[in-house]
Amino acid sequence: MPKHPRLFRRGATYYHRAVVPQDIKATYPKTEETFSLRTTDYKEALRRVRIAAVEVDRRFEAHRRMLAESGSKAPLKELADSDIDRVAAAYYAHLLEEDEEIRIQGFTDDGVEDQKLTAIVQTDDPEVINRLLAARLQERPSFTDHQAATSMVVDNTKHGYARGRVDAFIANEAEDVLNWDNINIRLEPSSPSWPRLARALQAATLKAYEAIRRRDEGEVIETPKAAGVPPESRTPLLSMAVEEWIAEKSRTSWVPKTEKEHRVWMDHFISLTGDRPLDSYTKADARAFKAVLLRLPPNWVKVAELRGLPIEKAADKAKKLGLAPMSDHNVNKLMRYVGSFWTWAQGHYDEATAHPFNGLQIKLKKNVRDERDPFTTDELRTIFNAPIYTGCKSAERWHKAGSVIPIESAYYWVPLISLYTGARLGEIIQLYTSDIREEDGITFFDINDDGEDKRLKTTYSRRTIPVHQALVDMGFMDLVARRRSEGHHRLFPNTEMGKDGYYSSPFSKRFSRFLKYTGIKHKTNAFHSFRHCFEDACRDSDISTEIMNALQGHSEKGMAARYGKGFALKKLAEAMGQLRFRGLDLSHLMRR
Repeated sequence: MPKHPRLFRRGATYYHRAVVPQDIKATYPKTEETFSLRTTDYKEALRRVRIAAVEVDRRFEAHRRMLAESGSKAPLKELADSDIDRVAAAYYAHLLEEDEEIRIQGFTDDGVEDQKLTAIVQTDDPEVINRLLAARLQERPSFTDHQAATSMVVDNTKHGYARGRVDAFIANEAEDVLNWDNINIRLEPSSPSWPRLARALQAATLKAYEAIRRRDEGEVIETPKAAGVPPESRTPLLSMAVEEWIAEKSRTSWVPKTEKEHRVWMDHFISLTGDRPLDSYTKADARAFKAVLLRLPPNWVKVAELRGLPIEKAADKAKKLGLAPMSDHNVNKLMRYVGSFWTWAQGHYDEATAHPFNGLQIKLKKNVRDERDPFTTDELRTIFNAPIYTGCKSAERWHKAGSVIPIESAYYWVPLISLYTGARLGEIIQLYTSDIREEDGITFFDINDDGEDKRLKTTYSRRTIPVHQALVDMGFMDLVARRRSEGHHRLFPNTEMGKDGYYSSPFSKRFSRFLKYTGIKHKTNAFHSFRHCFEDACRDSDISTEIMNALQGHSEKGMAARYGKGFALKKLAEAMGQLRFRGLDLSHLMRR
């Protein structure tokens, strides 16, 4: 009877082997379709290999159709621990099932002990062992042969497991098992998961052969029904969907800093939960991510003991070291970074699961206002009586008393503008000279994002803010006139954009140092405190909440948010004329 070209033998068991066709080799999960036929009988193996060959050819054709329909799908970069556990469980069940098949067929009579087995046992080369066993063993092994083969497998596996070595047989098995029908995972050749998977298979082998040894002693050991790993989904991998999301957001609203923040934390989420099809993620993955965040200290990547560690190991080590965890506010913020992807995905993919982060936000005791206090009147007096406003060494040495008042510096004007407008730092520092406009005799700031280097926080941030008379008296319009006469496009041309794409980042750091030099810096004040000062001044000046919100760029609630153009400029100017800061005397800044 002629031998089938795809039939070969490992030990007593027959296997199928087929090289992947050249036209799909680059995208197919492996280079060969190799798997056990689960029989030691040659005639039965020949029957099974013919059936298997037809099925494998169907797999090849299905892969061709998949490529034609959806293009080549990127392999996984890494396996989750849970996936490795499931693969190992499937392999353990496979070994016991294969052993059960041999016992069902029955062993031959032992006869006289064959001395050749002794020679085989003396070698620890797995390739030599396989060749000798294939030549030695008949279609049906004797019980003695079976025990000897079992002993050799165990000894060889223990040798490699103890020394952290992976032989060719286990490496091939790792490739084979990922391609089983109930697993079907394609893993990058360079993935760090390969040695972890191989070691898990070694452990599963030792566990399985211990069960086989107990069967040899007559003990009943059930073969488990392994669920394996869910079949590969036709939905995109999370990493691929994330790239699409980032590309879209970067085109429409994100600056480099925002893109980097979201990318970094999505990468951490993927490293923790694995890069899987989009439809396979559940709330359990989100809970696992939250649990890790709750153990991480603030700025954990800068902590020497944690530097370079994967996020989960960093969290575990931080807990062991007793490092204080990040605030609940930061945990919520980082969950929002990752959660915003799922909000987007639900609108783009029918297969996207229910938002896994819904309901996981930590309920904070403080509201947003509590996180940043307004400056007190005494703190405002300290700020506006600092050397930069009363006389300093130079624009660069603004904290040292001297005779220079840098009247054209952004560091002089931006705090004053924020105090009298309630505008955000980023909105002020990105102003163009053309954004200071006049209409019906009213001079106003036109807060907009009409420029490649301009950004607004929300759609409601686009607004007009009348220029307060105090700013005019301080000489602000003279500054605008000089900038225009000098041909400057930006109102503050000497401020540099940070690496994150924001002009506000370098300014914010310098202003924080300014507060420290003045001695009034504490954890609940920052530049944003000017915005809260403006809110309090509006209330003290009997300016309505609706007008205050319009001036600050807050959204309106209810139906009012859907209709109309908002308050007329004249109405806003009337309100701005009422604005006063009780107890604050800035007359020393007025131009005479």
